[in-house]
Amino acid sequence: MTAEGRQRIDKWLFFARVVKSRSLAARLAQAGRVRVNRNKIDQASYLVRPGDVLTITLDRRILIYRILEAGERRGPAAEARLLYEDLTPPAPPAAASALQPLRERGAGRPTKKERRELDDWKGEG
Repeated sequence: MTAEGRQRIDKWLFFARVVKSRSLAARLAQAGRVRVNRNKIDQASYLVRPGDVLTITLDRRILIYRILEAGERRGPAAEARLLYEDLTPPAPPAAASALQPLRERGAGRPTKKERRELDDWKGEG
């Protein structure tokens, strides 16, 4: 860490527990999946400082963090949470369509329940 409170992005991502290893943090930065103040970076050696806003694209989610301080070590999760402020918007609630059937009743191939009801109606059950 330099005197100005700056730190390499790969070290900060590792200390903040965004990724499991520093080499994964370096690959994440080099792949262009990290933005600092809306600017895409492609170097693991990019220096970040408190006040910078990071947009991190992971496999299934996007994280937005404001750096509060540089890390000294990779400590416990409670210590890592003190390094940033989470600005990620909350996930939308589960879609209402997930609670509804995927198709209208009577449309398409009958379900097993509908086949049983049909057999009972025909007297074949």
